Amino acid sequence: MSNPYIELVKAHDALLQKHDAPLFTTLDGLAIAKKQGSASSPVAMVFAPHPDDECIIGALPLRLAREDGYRVINIAVTLGSNLPRQPERLAELDRACQVLGFELRESIPGGLMAVNPKTRDSDPAAWAEKVDAIAGLIKQYQPTVCVVPNDNDGHTVHIGTHYLLLDALAKLGHACFVVQSEFWRAMATPNTLIETSITDTADLIAALACHVGEVQRNPYHLRLTSWMADNVRRGAEVVGGAGVAAPTFSFGTIYRIDHFDGKALQDNGQKYILSAEQRIGSLFQ
Repeated sequence: MSNPYIELVKAHDALLQKHDAPLFTTLDGLAIAKKQGSASSPVAMVFAPHPDDECIIGALPLRLAREDGYRVINIAVTLGSNLPRQPERLAELDRACQVLGFELRESIPGGLMAVNPKTRDSDPAAWAEKVDAIAGLIKQYQPTVCVVPNDNDGHTVHIGTHYLLLDALAKLGHACFVVQSEFWRAMATPNTLIETSITDTADLIAALACHVGEVQRNPYHLRLTSWMADNVRRGAEVVGGAGVAAPTFSFGTIYRIDHFDGKALQDNGQKYILSAEQRIGSLFQ
């Protein structure tokens, strides 16, 4: 008797080996998303350690824009450590943000460098300058929601970006919701799993395919759906509870939502699993 799952595995393999999947060096043929919100709309700021993180962790802010009219501003904290490629990465990032309808701001022209815990611990003066740059953007946009990697995300710049945001919020005493994301390492205590629709998931992949120089060396845009499917598997248990029935949706992203009271993160003790039919803005009221 043949294995009944062989065709499923073959089909999945074919998708992951889809060498003719398009990459986008221009916006020709791509739908450009209308930027949501106005000057009076609530603001969600995405603090992306590198160009491409805005796509990988962007499911929640994308839904906030499309469902609740949030103005989403992506802060390019760094442009990567490869100096000659930084202008190209900025151009790739600009295309990706246009696909998603995110506004784009650099932390400083050319992006910050040495955003990591070592700088925070050993060079207070340099770290303070970086905090001031981020604090200035927060003061300007007054976000209701800030999205940032968690403090153990397995990459020094991701971890540095986490502390950079929290230090800037504390410097200003700015109260808001902080949404922590994960990618390089799973969070120990996530509290939120959200679905992305077929359309939203495809748009995140198309935006990721604008980061041509990155996905050419590692086609993680083709693997985003696999990661999102595994998020649903894991999120069902770590957010929903051990042994509970898993949600029926296919694609999801795991986060942790807390309130920053102007001094520190405060746990509200809640857990959330939201399908695409449930309004996500209700979490931030």
